[in-house]
Amino acid sequence: MDVISNLLKILSDFVADLIRSILGFSPFLADLVTMGLAAVVLITFAALSFMGLTYVERKVVARIQDRVGPNQAGPFGLLQPLADGIKMFTKEDTTPASADRWVYNLAPLVIAVFALASFAVIPLAPGVVGTDLNVGVFYLLAIGSGSIIAILMAGWGSNNKYALLGAFRTVAQLVGYEVPMLLNIIAVVLIAGSMSLIDIINHQTLADGNPGIPHIVYLPLAALVFLISGIAETARSPFDLLEAESEIVAGFHVEYSGMKFALFFLGEYVNALAVSLVFTVLFLGGYAGPILPPYVWMLLKAAVVIFIFMWLRGTLPRVRIDQMHALNWKFLVPMSTVNLILVMIAVKLFPTSEAAARAFGGILVTPAAQALILFTLNIIVLLVSLSLASRAARKQRLAEAELLERRRAANMAAVAP
Repeated sequence: MDVISNLLKILSDFVADLIRSILGFSPFLADLVTMGLAAVVLITFAALSFMGLTYVERKVVARIQDRVGPNQAGPFGLLQPLADGIKMFTKEDTTPASADRWVYNLAPLVIAVFALASFAVIPLAPGVVGTDLNVGVFYLLAIGSGSIIAILMAGWGSNNKYALLGAFRTVAQLVGYEVPMLLNIIAVVLIAGSMSLIDIINHQTLADGNPGIPHIVYLPLAALVFLISGIAETARSPFDLLEAESEIVAGFHVEYSGMKFALFFLGEYVNALAVSLVFTVLFLGGYAGPILPPYVWMLLKAAVVIFIFMWLRGTLPRVRIDQMHALNWKFLVPMSTVNLILVMIAVKLFPTSEAAARAFGGILVTPAAQALILFTLNIIVLLVSLSLASRAARKQRLAEAELLERRRAANMAAVAP
């Protein structure tokens, strides 16, 4: 059973030792080859996940909307992703005559590279991680912001006013929703006491290796806001306004075709998978779980989050762009700020370690008691925020109704004999 649970680590250690034995004359070269092979494995995993997710999403959304979905290419339509890849390879690769060719051609590559680079610090099992950075959370935030550069490059390099406007709108969305995402990640870092993703998983795991209290119990509001922000960051429905037929054509990638468009498509799905894996690490305990191997738990939890993404796409209508920004700046950001302040105070007043209690004072409590306190604070903040938002919306509706009534009365007075 230990062999099955640690299969990925055993295989990775075996390959690393084999490379070192072959290239023992140059340790630097051996490490370089090992890192290169690990990067190839991660890229292959992400690419295969991209192919699988396109098929699964079509099937899931088809079932939700009472359709059949892919069923022609191969048994049960399993070869549909391969057919899509062949179509992208064989489509004509066009470049606008007035485009800035260097910027235009680099943009799809940049967005794909930034999407794949996020997998370098995500642990899939104990000891199976590209690199265990002590600032892994900061690295993910920095890499996630890199797609903004690629989007601006695509909009500017296309030399198309619609692509440029679409890029500006997308950047406004991405930059805006990074704020509540960051605020709620800070809350997790405060509880775990580290920015390392492995340390964050260990904080949700008991000393004997069994799963402990996941952070979604500590911070249900932070988990909810992070999930909403993640959907907006990956530009998925109901926040995929730039791809809506009623909006500005297809947005920043309107001038792209063939494999260049496929790279943008890959970036979207790989980013969605990365957000699901990061959500699993931050709030669901990562690979911690009983009986099943750790990497199975990691993939199962991420699959649940991905399914929520697909479920929302198949059920929710798109929101207007003003509603999207109002939700962020007028609701999520203030609510997340208040929640973060309360979490800071609660963690300070109710530490779980004797060292922290002696150093900073406060009341020493068990992790379960701290989780209950933080859970209660999160729910209170959510209920108060919803109440205030409901009251503000009601006042706005009444004001609009009063204005409409005044206009109707003025029109009636104008046509009266």
